[in-house]
Amino acid sequence: MTSDQIGINPVSGRRETENERLDRNLNELLQELRVAQTGVQILFAFLLTAAFTPLMQDADPFTRQVLVATIVCAALATALLIAPVALHRTVFRRGLKEELVRISSRLAAGGLVLLGLTMLGGCLLAVDALVDRPVAFVLTAGVGVWFLVFWAVLPVRVRTRGRGAGSAPPE
Repeated sequence: MTSDQIGINPVSGRRETENERLDRNLNELLQELRVAQTGVQILFAFLLTAAFTPLMQDADPFTRQVLVATIVCAALATALLIAPVALHRTVFRRGLKEELVRISSRLAAGGLVLLGLTMLGGCLLAVDALVDRPVAFVLTAGVGVWFLVFWAVLPVRVRTRGRGAGSAPPE
C-alpha cells in the first residue's frame, strides 16, 4: 500500500494514509503548543517586570538568584515552545513532515519541562515572600510533586494501561 492509499493504520488503528496521520499529529501538536506558548509568554512577561519592582531591588541574594534562574527558564521554555513554528517555516513544502512532527514533539516536551521549572521558580518566589523560607521550600516541593503526578506519572500510566489493553502503541 502506498502512502496515498487509504487503509487501516497499524499504529493508530485509524483509516488514514500516512500523510493524513502526519497532518493529524501536526495539528494536535499545534493545538497543544498554542496553550503552552500563551502561558509561558504571559509568565515570562510577569517575571521580566518583577525584576524592576522595588521589592526585587531590595531583595536578598537568594531571592534575586531564584528570579534570575526563573527568568532564564522562562526564556528557554519560550524558545523551545516556539521553535516548532520556525522549524515548520524552514521545512515547509520540503516533504519533511515526519521529521517536523518528531522534532517538534521533542521540542514541546523540553519546553514543558522548562515551563514546569519556571512555574516552580515563580511559586517559590511568591511563597517565599509570604512565609518563612523553609515553609516556602516545602510548599514548592509539594507543587513540584503535583506537577510530576499530572504531567508525567498520569500520562505514563495511561499510556502503559492503553498498551496493556491491546490498544495501539503511541504515535
